[in-house]
Amino acid sequence: MTEKYESPLSSRYASAYMLRLFSMDQRIRTWRKLWVALARAEHKLGLPVTAQQVDELEAHIDDIDYDCAAAREKEVRHDVMAHVYAYGKVAPSAAGIIHLGATSCYVTDNADLVLYRDGLNYLRRELLKVVANLSVFAEKYKALPTLGYTHYQPAQLVTVGKRATLWMQDFVSDLEELDFVIGSMKFLGCRGTTGTEASFLELFDGDTAKIDQMNKMISTEFGFDACFDVCGQTYPRKLDSRILNVLSSIAQSCYRMASDIRLLQHDRQVEEPFEKNQIGSSAMAYKRNPMRSERICSLARYLMADAMNAPMTASAQWLERTLDDSANRRISMPEGFLCADAVLRLAQNVTDGLHVNEKIVEKTVREYLPFIATENLMMEAVKRGGDRQQLHEIIRSCSMEATAKMKNGESCDLLARLAAKKEFGMTEEEMNELLDPRAYIGRCEQQVDAFLAKVKPMIVDISGNSAEIDL
Repeated sequence: MTEKYESPLSSRYASAYMLRLFSMDQRIRTWRKLWVALARAEHKLGLPVTAQQVDELEAHIDDIDYDCAAAREKEVRHDVMAHVYAYGKVAPSAAGIIHLGATSCYVTDNADLVLYRDGLNYLRRELLKVVANLSVFAEKYKALPTLGYTHYQPAQLVTVGKRATLWMQDFVSDLEELDFVIGSMKFLGCRGTTGTEASFLELFDGDTAKIDQMNKMISTEFGFDACFDVCGQTYPRKLDSRILNVLSSIAQSCYRMASDIRLLQHDRQVEEPFEKNQIGSSAMAYKRNPMRSERICSLARYLMADAMNAPMTASAQWLERTLDDSANRRISMPEGFLCADAVLRLAQNVTDGLHVNEKIVEKTVREYLPFIATENLMMEAVKRGGDRQQLHEIIRSCSMEATAKMKNGESCDLLARLAAKKEFGMTEEEMNELLDPRAYIGRCEQQVDAFLAKVKPMIVDISGNSAEIDL
């Protein structure tokens, strides 16, 4: 056991991919790739950087002496310059041109943009797996009638599959927002200490076209179509706000779905996966707690709160640069990604093994169906010559009496009460013939089909299988 605190997001919840992506090693390797890209562009554009120096830098991207960098940082109190020094030690012929014309944010901010872009693309795939799982579930249960709820009180019938499309629609909305964020991301480029590119204006002897060409070359090498039009020393922190906002949106959708599952599991209608030897409670051995869904809600709540960091940071940026963003972003941004990753992995696991207790669902429907069917029964009674207003009052009074008996633990006797009223003009057997649950689900099945047809192209390349997860 370690004697140092370790974030549970690292030790328990996040994927190996996301942990690698936001590791210090991945960050420093990205810094070095940025230094290589800068040197390569400067060489091609005629600055005093040789091809051999570029090659030497490229050959030593992975040759990182962290002890050397740490010792140097302790001496100079500057992490970027410490790594410039360590890089120069393993690539001595290029030591004098590393970071030429750049400021620290060239590597720190551009590296962040690369990591965030890659992280968002990874989360996009994870989100699609949840949608794919739910699409299979919705197709399977698109015609299974179930009791609908408004205000968590019994309402008209829906279907189990139709309810799943409500969750799916939230996730598709998140996907659209995620695609917008990814598609609109830009690179910082190499813009100087206050974003004026003054150092490169000097290096290129006033040739502004070469400055633009250099930034284009670097951004293209890292897969970005364009740089921000204008900037200070950093890229606009509004982007961080946009990124954490979409992660919060995903958390909101996962929370809503997991919360619904928790309610339905309480009623034994739907259950999340439960392993053969899983223990639900240390004291109550019979328990089957919805622990995965509860964990989704718990982590999602953290992620929604974490997203507040970015707008507060973005709003507090002074003029061309301030440093009060740095410590906050070191925590809030990676933790936001790791938390979103954890929530989506749990959501995959739950949706891949979601179980419907069809007999319980049917029993619940049958218990409330006489109340749900009363309007149809009233219309049939009118067809047989009854007075609509009189019939409405009979239904109202009989419903209240039947509900009172049910609250006393007795079974529903609404149909028997209605049959006993000669004004209603129908026997209990005749009324039962009108109680086919499928007659009360409206267009649920067709709505599911139409929605799945729309979603299918989004998930055509996704297997729909849950990611491996040790819970």
